[in-house]
Amino acid sequence: MRTTVRQRLLAGGTAVAAAAAVASALPVSRASGSADGFAAASVSANATNLSLGAGADGSSKASGTSYGNVIDGDMGSYWSPTGTTGRISVKWGTATTVASVNIREAAGAVGVVGSWRLVNNDTGATLASGAGAGVINFPATSLRKINFEITGASGTPRIAEFETYASGATPGPTTPPPTTGPTTPPPSTPPPTSPPPPSSGTLYVAPTGTDSAAGTLANPTTLTSAITRIPTGGTIFLRGGTYRYSQTITIAQGNNGTSSARKNIFAYAGETPILNFSAQSEDPANRGLAVGGSYWHIRGIIVERAGDNGILLAGNNNIIERTITRHNRDSGLQLSRLIANAPRDQWPSNNLVVSTVSHDNVDSDGEDADGFAPKLTVGPGNVFRYTVAHNNIDDGYDLYTKSDTGAIGAVTIESSLAYHNGTLSNGGQAGNGDRNGFKLGGEDIAVNHTIRGNIAYANGKHGFTYNRNPGTMTVSNNANIGNAERNFNFDGGSSVFRNNTSCNGGSNDRIIGNSDSSNQFWSGTNGTRCSSYTGALGWSFASDGRLVVTFGGRVVTP
Repeated sequence: MRTTVRQRLLAGGTAVAAAAAVASALPVSRASGSADGFAAASVSANATNLSLGAGADGSSKASGTSYGNVIDGDMGSYWSPTGTTGRISVKWGTATTVASVNIREAAGAVGVVGSWRLVNNDTGATLASGAGAGVINFPATSLRKINFEITGASGTPRIAEFETYASGATPGPTTPPPTTGPTTPPPSTPPPTSPPPPSSGTLYVAPTGTDSAAGTLANPTTLTSAITRIPTGGTIFLRGGTYRYSQTITIAQGNNGTSSARKNIFAYAGETPILNFSAQSEDPANRGLAVGGSYWHIRGIIVERAGDNGILLAGNNNIIERTITRHNRDSGLQLSRLIANAPRDQWPSNNLVVSTVSHDNVDSDGEDADGFAPKLTVGPGNVFRYTVAHNNIDDGYDLYTKSDTGAIGAVTIESSLAYHNGTLSNGGQAGNGDRNGFKLGGEDIAVNHTIRGNIAYANGKHGFTYNRNPGTMTVSNNANIGNAERNFNFDGGSSVFRNNTSCNGGSNDRIIGNSDSSNQFWSGTNGTRCSSYTGALGWSFASDGRLVVTFGGRVVTP
């Protein structure tokens, strides 16, 4: 278990000791082991483990004092040194292309590995970082030596095998019990399998594509060109690699699919396209991907380092699936109107964000960058399902309202997770951030949101807070564990609370509204249901896209 969190001061900010204490006391392990934890991944039985026959070493070269026998294909032949940190390496005589590793813990030690980073020893570059052992996917890299560096653990890590592969892993077949509560808000969750054949038209895009290219596999085009050319019902396939942009990529208003023939932007099977906007300066106009059209389906991409939002979702009836927004300089994914002063009937409505992750978004003043932000100018019918917001500098989920623009449409958040918000993955903090898991309102404006089946864990302030929303929200089947202040903070309104669980709060829960005995709130001691929420937090996505959350290796359903 980590006992300290490195604190980095952000511009204009100060360290927050209370949040750091919570973050350090409650470890997180991601079952997928990937930098963004996209799937409960497994390696194809036909894949070749490149570690077999390679060389290996560790923190110490001496037999019996270093990690050993981790590349022999035998889960029972390993040895491990004492301590909670260390390095394990695989090396080859010539440059070898690697795109995935599988860190396999020994039986009886699963869940011990905490924080880690994966490093290209040839260049010193970090290929991925995260927490928890398992499969780690990253852009294919040619190298002669790769290091798995354990920087924190809850005990002595026992690494039995360090497998390496030339291609990424595929989602595993684990299917958890369904989450409690109905999941019927429009649009329905699409099956997150391999992209279906397009009904009309296909264009291929690659980092090396050109605007005038035909858009075939052999002659790929650009994303900006493909967006204007793709017909209704057509699919744009993005090849893997990093796409570097200095300007916003915009799907304009009026560039629409239909309910029966969406326009699609899908990652090419087995590849990870990364839209990188690091060339942008921090400015509210500098979004990464701005979706003003309707009936689009975007799946399998990463959007990072934009000067403002990673994705601005401003159209209607869109689906954002298995997408990651990270390291952007405002909220990772925001729902708001595309054009200033657009009337209420042009606010985004009936969008679904599903099986998607937003993390480590941070602005220079440390107070605006949330994970997911359906706020300010949002229409009705928007749904967040199986989503994860973690390590954002402000809130995980922000449903803020202002008197200038009035009430937003009711939002549904279900079967989702918020943890460690207020503290970045590198330990950085800022005194200006609100640091809540789920912030549900603002400025005494009533909106009747639905919040069900979610988990808030180790956030820097409250787990769930009404934030001056006096409405009648439905708050049911949620779990709150170890947040720095209150787990549930509802100082007003008439919300209905049913079957919620609260454990290890920083202070007693505050509940005003309609609450009955089905709830187990925190008032200084844990109730019986809290026994399910002990041990390290883990999470992954099942093959059907559902979010699987574990504590101490046990699947939990609030």
